[in-house]
Amino acid sequence: YGPYLKKGTDSRSLQTEDQLFSVTLEQALALFKEPKRGRKASAAVLREVGEDPDGTMIVLKDGRFGPYVTDGEINASLRVGDDPKTVTVERALELIQIRREKAPTTRKKKATKKKASKKKATKKKVAKKKTTKKKAATKKKS
Repeated sequence: YGPYLKKGTDSRSLQTEDQLFSVTLEQALALFKEPKRGRKASAAVLREVGEDPDGTMIVLKDGRFGPYVTDGEINASLRVGDDPKTVTVERALELIQIRREKAPTTRKKKATKKKASKKKATKKKVAKKKTTKKKAATKKKS
């Protein structure tokens, strides 16, 4: 994934390949003191929508697939007709409830195996072919 420095099990990426030859010990140590940079930070909070009846804050965030509302546990995408600037607490609760109902169950389903039917196989009697031996042709002496 590009040039990097490694110290034990810890590693840090470099900006360019030229830094491989020009980085000093002080610069390398400074890189290791900085926190690791992940691929992407968490989604940015656009605004707080309000509180649900349980007292948890419902927040509107901008994610990879567009704006969504979350109560910290369930994320629900906004629909095409919903405007992120005017989403109300009631609409956010409705979207979260719809998402909660569609959420998969946490219990694992047991795999069902089809049991083979216990029919007795009937053996067909196969008639044995009678093989006839061909007699070798004898040559006539002339």
